[in-house]
Amino acid sequence: MLLHFFETLNYSHVFLWVYTRVKRSLSFSLSLVSLLKGVIVTFIIISKRERSALLLWLCEDSDFDEEEEEEEEEEEMVLKAATSLLQALGNAARRAIPFFVSDDDDDAKIIDGKRIAADIRAEIKGEVERLKAKTGKVPGLAVVIVGERKDSQTYVRMKRKACDEVGIHSFHSELPETISEKELIDVVKGYNDNPDCHGILVQLPLPKHIDEEKVLGVISLEKDVDGFHPLNIGMLAMKGHEPLFMPCTPKGSIVLLERSGVELKGKNAVVVGRSNIVGMPASMMLNKKDCTVTVVHSRTKNPKEICRRADVVIAAAGSAKMIKGDWIKKGAAVIDVGTNSVEDKSKKSGYALVGDVDFNEAKKRASFITPVPGGVGPMTIAMLLQNCLDGGKRAIEGTK
Repeated sequence: MLLHFFETLNYSHVFLWVYTRVKRSLSFSLSLVSLLKGVIVTFIIISKRERSALLLWLCEDSDFDEEEEEEEEEEEMVLKAATSLLQALGNAARRAIPFFVSDDDDDAKIIDGKRIAADIRAEIKGEVERLKAKTGKVPGLAVVIVGERKDSQTYVRMKRKACDEVGIHSFHSELPETISEKELIDVVKGYNDNPDCHGILVQLPLPKHIDEEKVLGVISLEKDVDGFHPLNIGMLAMKGHEPLFMPCTPKGSIVLLERSGVELKGKNAVVVGRSNIVGMPASMMLNKKDCTVTVVHSRTKNPKEICRRADVVIAAAGSAKMIKGDWIKKGAAVIDVGTNSVEDKSKKSGYALVGDVDFNEAKKRASFITPVPGGVGPMTIAMLLQNCLDGGKRAIEGTK
């Protein structure tokens, strides 16, 4: 009924009237006014007939004078103004709206990784379109896969689809498992030399006869969108230095915390797990955010007591439901990176995916928590696309 009511109204007149009255009568902060603008613009159907009515509001702080323009040029400028400001205000609205849901006021707020990742991909698409309009070029991502592992092939297809959705050009090389190490290195070097390729991803694992470290080491630093090049990791570890790229999964974990409004500066953070892929980079990223960081690993004594003192917990141990509810400090923020298959006869597949955290127990003590699946997982590809965009902008525009 409510939707039908709004559908019968003239959006521009009603929402402009509401916005004007609220802005005049209340002492709103700039962020709330920006949020209100974003919500209003999101609900307005921008038709050709209503563009002129929106122009003065959308461009209220600009020097644009519609009376000086010819009708055809005026319509073009109005459309551009509405489009660009719609995107900007939509971004402001997304930053102000919390990305979590909770079925119970006593439980933690569940961070919606799918929603945050979808918004980031939309932002990337907008940036790619802007870059293409300005330069005629788009970022390019090369994915190299060796062998016929079904899980790797599925993951690669997901990456290619994600590239297509945001406008990133996708290169791919599907190579036989019998390929020699030298031949594989030559393929990687070819992408290093390709000016239209701005990111290279070699899908792991590789066959046993190929040295993974040697192959990964050939990838150009400027195209290391996985963020595992020794120089990128080294710059991540050093104070006063920033890497060109950061590893996607831990980067996504930090973004989830920030976009959910979790304060990191000065907080006690614990990372459970010390892998090169997640644990160690996550600890270094938290350190750069001015957290006091402790890494818990398989040789740590009293891991439960250490975790109970943490304001932020990132779990990346690869052990199903290892972290119980009584490991979590009341009010802590919990990011669960783990993805573990456990038997579940109620599922058609016969198994269920669970994290490293006992979700049902931990959500009763945490203030924020990510689910598995639907938490960190969607962020990994989103961060890969972001890294590729950053690499493309540096190469195409010469930005740092």
